[in-house]
Amino acid sequence: MEKNVINKTEEKHYQRFAPFLRFTHLLIVISFISLAVTGMIIKFADVGIFQTLSELLGGYEVTGFIHRVGAIITFLYFGMHIYFLFKKRKETSAKYLFSGENSMMFNKRDIREFFETIKWFLGKGPRPEYGRWTYWEKFDYFAVFWGVAVIGFSGLILWFPEFFTYLGLPGWFINVATIIHSDEALLAVGFIFTVHFFNTHFRPDKFPIDTTIFTGSMSIEELKEDRPRQYKALMETGELDERLVDPPPQWLVKAAKIFGYTALFIGISIIIMIIYAMIFLYK
Repeated sequence: MEKNVINKTEEKHYQRFAPFLRFTHLLIVISFISLAVTGMIIKFADVGIFQTLSELLGGYEVTGFIHRVGAIITFLYFGMHIYFLFKKRKETSAKYLFSGENSMMFNKRDIREFFETIKWFLGKGPRPEYGRWTYWEKFDYFAVFWGVAVIGFSGLILWFPEFFTYLGLPGWFINVATIIHSDEALLAVGFIFTVHFFNTHFRPDKFPIDTTIFTGSMSIEELKEDRPRQYKALMETGELDERLVDPPPQWLVKAAKIFGYTALFIGISIIIMIIYAMIFLYK
């Protein structure tokens, strides 16, 4: 039975991400890189390498403007996703949305797969049979909510200090917001450009880049290898045929690689610059 399915779908791909999710992620990449680059320029304004980067971008007025545009895009995609969740809630039961096999909520299996993954990396066990979402993907997902809530709200306070103090916030809270915004942003940049990059692109089975989030689909063989539990579930329910699409055109694959490699280069460069700045400031 499985052999026949493979023969039938060998020229097809499995659609992992719908166009809306791919577009949302594109906005996330654009806005986050914009915020990361300009934010680190502001945070390390006393360091020569970031001063040079600011000049290349047009000066601090320009970088400040780019930072605010990135913030607007962030709130835009966050609002779009909240709308998507409400729409999804109408189509799916709350129980399935929060505890189903395809739920983004953490469960006991995620904890088990975390330790199984460590054993796999150390050569002490087999590769876990991941489902649609892995524990690191869920962590990244909720990190966005945390980031928008903490970094986004503190950023709004710094953007409109007069408005928030008029509403009753004490003046010292502006200083607190500055510390929260700056340190949480540094943490987010460090995490995304190291841990997230490794989990998504630099893992041995994905190196040097995974373009699925940009093309939207993956081969059946890749699905079987990367998400064996999901593949089995799709086979058992007969849903696999419903999610089959044509392979992405070559121009889209090339565009995804160019965009992805560019993002990786910028992210890794920023990490190197941050390390240099930290050494410069605390030597």
